[in-house]
Amino acid sequence: MRILLTNDDGYHAPGMAVLEAIARQLTDDIWVCAPSEEQSGAGHSLTLSRPVRVRQHGEKRFSCTGTPTDSVMMAVGRLMPEKPDLILSGVNRGANLGDDITYSGTVSAAIEGALAGVPAIALSQVYATEGMADAIPFAVAEAWGEKILRPLLDYSIPPRTVININFPAIAPDAVKGVRITRQGFHDYARGTIVEGTDPRGYPYFWFGLHGIEHSPAHDSDLEAIADGFISVTPLQLDLTHDASLAALRSRFTAMGE
Repeated sequence: MRILLTNDDGYHAPGMAVLEAIARQLTDDIWVCAPSEEQSGAGHSLTLSRPVRVRQHGEKRFSCTGTPTDSVMMAVGRLMPEKPDLILSGVNRGANLGDDITYSGTVSAAIEGALAGVPAIALSQVYATEGMADAIPFAVAEAWGEKILRPLLDYSIPPRTVININFPAIAPDAVKGVRITRQGFHDYARGTIVEGTDPRGYPYFWFGLHGIEHSPAHDSDLEAIADGFISVTPLQLDLTHDASLAALRSRFTAMGE
């Protein structure tokens, strides 16, 4: 089995080393292509206004100056002799839960894999303390990663679907198990905007994060993490709101199809 590893925290991020250690319990045929620098919050963005440069770090190991999406496109379309059997994205430094999934470069890298027809899984390690930077503990991901991925290897992930996995911020032996969940949602205003002045006297603005107020619904990814479970969420790429189709068609009937 050939596995492509990527992330949004960057090629040298600690979570990439964790992901590779997990993947090597599944296969020896591992490729890596990840952003050369952190791309957290990049979502499913694609670099179009400047060239993308690739650097090789060893056999089957590459970094890319673009986004997580660029990295997957470059690996699948140019660097690898044939498509991988599986794409693993992560292990992200921080949660990818609820609405925040839409911002996630980690999940978006998996989405790009699904668009290319490759089964793809995103993995994220929740952490409880702000300001930890690269020092956050990946102990749960390390202890449980292979156990969670193994049952998914012979599962036929439906086309245009990805699996989103989140590990709770607790000790590995405190994990209560695994829950198959829905994507939750937050009912709070988006994070803070910090204003400052640069050395030349011009104002700048920095988007910040703060404590998140959750409204965990039953069977949601937010609830599972809050209860000490690993969350496994199937996400579909079809964003169509089916319930609105008939109502909208009725409003435009006179215009024809």
